[in-house]
Amino acid sequence: MTKAEIINKIAEDTGLPKKDVAATVEAFMEEIRDCMSVRKENVYLRGFGTFIVKHRAKKTARNISKNTTLVIDAHDIPAFKPAISIMPNGKKKKGHKMATHKRKKRLRKNRHKSK
Repeated sequence: MTKAEIINKIAEDTGLPKKDVAATVEAFMEEIRDCMSVRKENVYLRGFGTFIVKHRAKKTARNISKNTTLVIDAHDIPAFKPAISIMPNGKKKKGHKMATHKRKKRLRKNRHKSK
């Protein structure tokens, strides 16, 4: 879905003029951009997700075709972490059930040894 499609959908659902919806969406996006790039702040939208600023440390890299070493300066990158409520499986994590099963089995085994 593009920004134009989002604007059209919101205007259709709310009955507001597209011009007003476009200005609101643009102001919203500009504020997120400003928070992340200028102020280096995370943006938390409860029930939707978090726009976070990840810091990457200075590192060295290699160009193997020219056999040279490059220095990549420290920098920040934007990232988005969706809320659990919009994830398809909710709070479930892969392997969680098996880890719990193994932990319970180990506890039962230790309980029998102590008796």
